Amino acid sequence: MPTLSLTINGAPHSLDVPANRFLAEVLRYDLGLTGVKIGCNEAECGACTVIVNGRSVDSCIFPAFKAQGAEVLTIEGVADAWAGQQSLLSNLPSHNNGNQRIEMGDLHPLQEAFVQYGATQCGFCTPGFILQAKTLLDANQTPTDEEIKHCLKDTYCRCTGYTSIVNAVKAAAEKMRTGHLPAPVLPDHVEPLAQIGRPLPRPDAVDKVTGAARYADDFTFAQMLHGATLRSAHPHARILHINAAAAEALPGVHCVLTQQDIPGELRHGLVEYDWPAFAGGDYPARYVGDPIALVVADTNELAHDALNLITVDYEVLPAITDPVAARQPDAPVLHPDRPDGNLLKHIKVRHGDLEAGFAAADVIVERTYRTPMTEHAFLEPECSVGVPAGWDDPRYGKHDKLTIYVGSQIPYADRDQVARCLGLPNEAVRVKGTVMGGGFGGKEDIAGQFHAALAAQVTRRPVKVLYTREESLRFHPKRHATIIRIKTGARRDGVLTAVEAELYGDSGAYASLGEKVMTRATTHATGPYVVGSAKIDCYAMYTNNAPCGAFRGFGVTQSAFAVESNMDLLAEALGMDPIELRRKNAMQVGAMTATGQVLRDSVGLLTCLEKVEQEIRDWRLGEEESGAAPISHLPSSISQSPNLFTPTRVGSKVYAWGLAAGYKNTGLGGGAPDKATAEVEVYPTGRAEIRTSSAEMGQNLIGVLAACTAEELGLPFRDVGVLVMDTDLTPDGGPTTASRQTYLSGNAARLAARSMRERMQGVLAEKFDVPPEAIAFHEGLAYVDEARLAQVKAANGDWRLETGDSASTPQSPHLPSPISNFPISHARSIPFANAVQTLLDEGRSPKLQYEYWAPKTQPLGAGGDMHFGFSYAVHAALVSVDTDTGEVAVERVISAHDIGRAINILSLTGQIEGGIVMGIGNALTEHYIEENGVPWTRHLGQYKMPGIKHAPEMRNFVVEDPTAEGPYGAKGVGEISSIPISPAITNAIYNAVGVRFMALPVDQDALLLAMKHGEREIDRCWGDPPVK
Repeated sequence: MPTLSLTINGAPHSLDVPANRFLAEVLRYDLGLTGVKIGCNEAECGACTVIVNGRSVDSCIFPAFKAQGAEVLTIEGVADAWAGQQSLLSNLPSHNNGNQRIEMGDLHPLQEAFVQYGATQCGFCTPGFILQAKTLLDANQTPTDEEIKHCLKDTYCRCTGYTSIVNAVKAAAEKMRTGHLPAPVLPDHVEPLAQIGRPLPRPDAVDKVTGAARYADDFTFAQMLHGATLRSAHPHARILHINAAAAEALPGVHCVLTQQDIPGELRHGLVEYDWPAFAGGDYPARYVGDPIALVVADTNELAHDALNLITVDYEVLPAITDPVAARQPDAPVLHPDRPDGNLLKHIKVRHGDLEAGFAAADVIVERTYRTPMTEHAFLEPECSVGVPAGWDDPRYGKHDKLTIYVGSQIPYADRDQVARCLGLPNEAVRVKGTVMGGGFGGKEDIAGQFHAALAAQVTRRPVKVLYTREESLRFHPKRHATIIRIKTGARRDGVLTAVEAELYGDSGAYASLGEKVMTRATTHATGPYVVGSAKIDCYAMYTNNAPCGAFRGFGVTQSAFAVESNMDLLAEALGMDPIELRRKNAMQVGAMTATGQVLRDSVGLLTCLEKVEQEIRDWRLGEEESGAAPISHLPSSISQSPNLFTPTRVGSKVYAWGLAAGYKNTGLGGGAPDKATAEVEVYPTGRAEIRTSSAEMGQNLIGVLAACTAEELGLPFRDVGVLVMDTDLTPDGGPTTASRQTYLSGNAARLAARSMRERMQGVLAEKFDVPPEAIAFHEGLAYVDEARLAQVKAANGDWRLETGDSASTPQSPHLPSPISNFPISHARSIPFANAVQTLLDEGRSPKLQYEYWAPKTQPLGAGGDMHFGFSYAVHAALVSVDTDTGEVAVERVISAHDIGRAINILSLTGQIEGGIVMGIGNALTEHYIEENGVPWTRHLGQYKMPGIKHAPEMRNFVVEDPTAEGPYGAKGVGEISSIPISPAITNAIYNAVGVRFMALPVDQDALLLAMKHGEREIDRCWGDPPVK
């Protein structure tokens, strides 16, 4: 084996490696530099970027021996390299602090800026971005936005929307020039509390910018084996025989596992147990991602080589790949044990007198819309590591029970499904969450968790199952493709009288969360509007396509495209301004939804509409009145026309605005019991820790939990630790889905911390001989609040305050421990650490749990509150259409989001920006293509998600219309931010060139032909077969 010698992060290394090894493999797996990520193995995502002899390279395809004798810099060495450079410039000794960097001053300016600007979310792409940007700033410390985007054009981020990354690079450049890092510019928001509402950097940001964060594939155990999965060659086939003899005979292969090796139940699922852990026997393969066998071998390469030696005899069955055809009486039945054939669920909404509603309408618009199957494209491929019970690892210690290391959105569901298939009690399995490289709903269903656990049980050794990007694309559930026929009626004055809709949702081979997703598509199919009557029918169908489940927007993304397109068509037919039509019918407090729910509070839709309208109206191109950089190549007449949607031509390009609104429920709703439990513990060190199993996948839930806890305990944010995603150490926070965790787990953390504060108040009240209400906590100090004490005394012995103080109203979601203006007496105050010690001295527990139950909801059809909260948004998009080429670009986006209350304005802004760019991809480029049940999209390069050059200028408004029950008034934001932007874009295209798309994503070739031939509507999307 040849010897590779190179210098990495300033240290020389020599090691023997195979001649065909790539540099990323050497760095990650041979040297343990796991800050080097592998997201695709095809040089598409850029997560593997390192610097070799001063130039950036994609290390996943860079031959290791091409770096022979080279100097290599990885993310782990960036801070030290900067410190060394600065020490040389200043002739001062470098204060090398290894990897344990806590102070911002130890970081490279790029790392510091990424932390302060919220430019790292899930963090998987962050090392690649920082290293790529470093090559730019080393040569140019005054880069323009275009130069930054050009440098970073081959590096993908799925979370941030890129705006914060561009701004962070500019800020880092300024610090390199001046020594000063400018603060980020954030949307206006209400006055923050001590911790709530502040732009606090996420607690794990430093780990993510230095490469210290550990994702599932970053864990390596002694004697660890590797698993590789054989998947079905056909979309529908019975497994007659599996011959694995040749694979099992291969030296280094430990076993080949199939359905017959499963000791427990053969099927799993989140809602229905219809998905086989291995296809076989009574359960045929129902899509090409179905697992048939698992090879367990000494190395990952050997396990994949052995897959080629397994032969499978199939009986190929008829495949059904169209949801409408699947409902026909003569369609092949995919799940014979189900009573409704291929119908997963018929979902109905009935509201008012539909016939009378349409009879009262002066104008009726009816169209059919189609949305495609789309891919989550999280940059971290799925990975699970199973460790058997009793395994004592030299690095990670003793494992008392079967343990699975995985990044999962629902750890307790993973645990229970694995235990079910292995025939074990739930408590015999532990799921230990790792840092997660994005999810967006795609890591709710179980993936390799069961296979890794089964292999660990059989071999009695740790087993890692890591998916390739191709396998990830092939296997995991997608966003539902839909067909939506919608008919909308209105009076001449614009009042909506009736909506009738029929939806078909392709749920693919297994239930996943398809019923729940399509229920949301159905219940939101009247849009955020008051409608006199409605009749909506949705058919969620089984097919032999990839399963479809949770995806950001959860079905509402699809129905909003249809609703908002029809609203613009209706406005045109009425001769009414599209904004005025929406304003006239917008939901307000007191309105009733089509499901019969009366909205009692927190309905900020009209405010959102007003802010977006005013911003379009005020915008003057070439000026900076709106607070955003101008698009200098456009004439100001585009914003000066009385009609905000009038197009303007500049050369071959036509520019126009389009607008759309949307709303999205927070929480599970529909009568589902919805709760989260959090545990708080305080320590005599002056710190606290909050714990819940809820998943952190980049959305900064850990920052929300820390802020809520710190606010209630009066601690600095930095003194609150957060532990999540561990079924042994954290109570169940429920699924991370439906924008529920800020509301549910945030409330659980808030109320757990408040209960602990009240416990401490009771103990300290005795110490200081005052009523408990007089004890306050702030910035790590417990003290007697003289103002409160005076109020108590004035109440003639009434030991409860009459001022709405949080201690006297423990269920109030908005009131933290107040801060008095009275001077604090040193004699009547102690540090938080001493307060905890006093608690311990009194024999009181420093730990407690709080189980928070969301407000009760009702099932669809029962009337009443189907959901306990909604978020609202309005998006406007300025597009350009090149009439010579058909190319569409989103130049600018204006948005307003009613999210109740901003817990962390920095991460909230990142969620909005990321959702908008994901929605741009949904509108213009993204389509997971299958042909007769067989994927055409097999590589990341074939899936066209937005890059940094697609990121438009943005002006985002935050509307804080608080809800009574949410923590400090907060609702969800993760999903609503991605919903209205797609129809805003297609409405803008129509306003620009008079061509309306009835299908997504926009086919720009078809648009060019339509403009030439005078067509006004196109029912064709990119990825459809060419028209003959």
